Amino acid sequence: MTDSTPTSTRLLIVYYSRSGSVEALAGAAAEAARDAGADVRVRRAREVADAASMAKVDGWTESAARQNSLYEAPTHEDAEWADAILFGTPCYFGAMATELKNYLDLLGPQWKRGSLAGKVGGAFAAASWPHGGSEVVTLSLYAPMAHLGMVILPTGYTNEVMLEAGSPYGASTIVGSKNQPPRMEDLDAARHQGRRMVAIAGALIAAGEMPSRRTDS
Repeated sequence: MTDSTPTSTRLLIVYYSRSGSVEALAGAAAEAARDAGADVRVRRAREVADAASMAKVDGWTESAARQNSLYEAPTHEDAEWADAILFGTPCYFGAMATELKNYLDLLGPQWKRGSLAGKVGGAFAAASWPHGGSEVVTLSLYAPMAHLGMVILPTGYTNEVMLEAGSPYGASTIVGSKNQPPRMEDLDAARHQGRRMVAIAGALIAAGEMPSRRTDS
């Protein structure tokens, strides 16, 4: 989707997904944000593993090729364009995917210039099991957002859908041993998160508190 108007709230969704579960959450958040009037860019972080390693995991190579054909790789320009950034990741041993961490690690120039300060930030995740670390990994994404000076926006229990899925820190899904797709409740939580990101970023823009949108900056 192309950018619609210069006054629309700009949401960047940067995610990594191996099996497609995090991709589904990203898609739900993007759909809701667009319905709320935002310009949305969805970007997939690229693999750092080599082809031989990927080939040892069933379906990884094929899934990566499919997703990479649909979504561009995230860039520095994407981050600077956005008013709000939503990060999505699977949980690997209680930590975010290396692919997403690699993108964050390359935002040093933006950190140095303070060009992401004041932008709204949020996170969502997927884990294999109910106690597999989805809350831990979502919270871990708060740390780089704080270093970048972003306004960290949790979901909280700001909508009844958050009582059925996700956590107060962000939307999430449990995929199980068969990498099952997110439940409808999980997708609803992601949609709420997308709308909430747009609403708060839009309010900051309207109040003149989004540094990248100030005419005197």
